[in-house]
Amino acid sequence: MRNSSKTHGVFSWNELITTDLESAKEFYGTLLGWTFTETQTIYGHTYLVAHKDDIVVGGMMLKGGNVPAHITPCWDPYISVEDVEISARQVKDLGGKVVLPPTEIPGIGRFCVIMDAQGVSLNLISYVKDDNEKRKEPV
Repeated sequence: MRNSSKTHGVFSWNELITTDLESAKEFYGTLLGWTFTETQTIYGHTYLVAHKDDIVVGGMMLKGGNVPAHITPCWDPYISVEDVEISARQVKDLGGKVVLPPTEIPGIGRFCVIMDAQGVSLNLISYVKDDNEKRKEPV
């Protein structure tokens, strides 16, 4: 991930929620020239990280077991925030709704799922700071 993608207010990740991971892998792999590495979701299910050459471009996961049944398959964006807990409180103050409260993604950071006042949902995420970023923080 590039440092700019950790900047507050910047789209930093996209992931596909699908009902057919193998078909999605075939479709996007062929269409866009993506290759994939396999890992696991926080719920222990298969998660595919998509790559274009040496660039990580997003992820893909099965809907079942990872997201509620009422969610339609879609591309699901993440926007970086400095502090996901503070941002989640702001969502409520601004008339939105926190659909999934701040949750740990081990080794990645904390995220929450929100819905704005019009019913549009997305994810907010605060990434774990790496050693270089920690050194730059004020003491």
